[in-house]
Amino acid sequence: MKELATALFGRRTRRRWIHLILGGALAMPYVFVGSVVVGPLFGDSNVFGSLGAQLSAFAVGLPLAAITALFPLTRPMSVAAVRALCGVPDESLAEGPARTRAARGRTVAWFTLHLGLGGVISGMSLALPPFAVFLIALPFVPALRDTGDGAPAFFDAPWWLALSPFVGLAALVALAACAAAAGGLLARWAPDLLGPTPADRLAAAEQRAADLAVRNRLARELHDSVGHALSAVTLQASAARRVLDHDPEFVREALAAIEDTTRRTVGELDAVLGVLRETGDGAARPTAPAPTLAADLDGLLRRTRAGGLRVTATVDMAPDALPPLVSREAYRIVQEALSNALRHGGDGTSVTLRIALDGPDLTVTAENPLPPRSTAARPGGGHGLRGIADRARLLGGTAEAGPRDGTWRLDVRLPLKGQQ
Repeated sequence: MKELATALFGRRTRRRWIHLILGGALAMPYVFVGSVVVGPLFGDSNVFGSLGAQLSAFAVGLPLAAITALFPLTRPMSVAAVRALCGVPDESLAEGPARTRAARGRTVAWFTLHLGLGGVISGMSLALPPFAVFLIALPFVPALRDTGDGAPAFFDAPWWLALSPFVGLAALVALAACAAAAGGLLARWAPDLLGPTPADRLAAAEQRAADLAVRNRLARELHDSVGHALSAVTLQASAARRVLDHDPEFVREALAAIEDTTRRTVGELDAVLGVLRETGDGAARPTAPAPTLAADLDGLLRRTRAGGLRVTATVDMAPDALPPLVSREAYRIVQEALSNALRHGGDGTSVTLRIALDGPDLTVTAENPLPPRSTAARPGGGHGLRGIADRARLLGGTAEAGPRDGTWRLDVRLPLKGQQ
């Protein structure tokens, strides 16, 4: 009995009942238009005085509702109502307007079904409760039985007076059962009629891929810029601490290098985060120029050497002639190569860097001695070489790294053709 009461009058059933009444309210303008059409056929401008005229107006209004369901906003509005009132899982419903003819057809079917069932249940909800109350009160209020000459003869019959309260209660239960059945039917059909089509799933997958690409790009930029700065600052501070008592000049230079590194890193961090800031036209633009090989290589080498890394750099080309995209990515690759040498070799380590043109490609080679013993892996570390490989691959190039004859060698090749 409790399960039956919950099924007929529970919270979910009541919310679906509200959803049906909302459909009936949406159907009313179409019924009014239908009444204008069928009114002359019944010889009366007020079609609401006749049940047959009302049903005819309703039948004429539903096709009009089906036509208006072709508007793009119909599916988002319907999905929002279903999510709020019908208890349908979010993942089974589509996002946004219908994009294909099949999706629009299903939206039309849903809208028509919602308004049709909603109109019927709304009409029953308006008519049955007053009638049921009348039947329940009939044995106890004699005035209700004195309705004039048109009253049914059995109104005063004892058997009817005994049964009428039960008939009234049965009418209310029947109304609740009809509303529960109609609401359950809509909830069952909602995923089929308002669910995502293959085109919707493809669009969602493309959006997720675009979001993932942006996050990966941001992760690479943060790792390369901030990671390099933290490694350099850590080594500079460590070296300064060791000679604090007997070499104040070195300490002064180290503190100046730390200040310069942190100040520049704040600017780079702002540029990186600017990738995610959108301007009014929707295009993502950084708020500050990203560092490039042409403009920032000398400063990068100077700050790295201040951290205790001995860098021998050979640049056999004109960085100003590089395409901007290649110049930016090559700077990050060089930065990460130096960061790796700093992290794994410590201060006093030497690295040989060569940047040159090899035919149509830009080559970046970094080589440093392997440490006497392997360094412990950092929690969450190990993304630097992967980031270098990702940058090279996105430009159509290659990246190889590994031990070779007692040294760690990084070889990167970036094609210049077709780059902007």
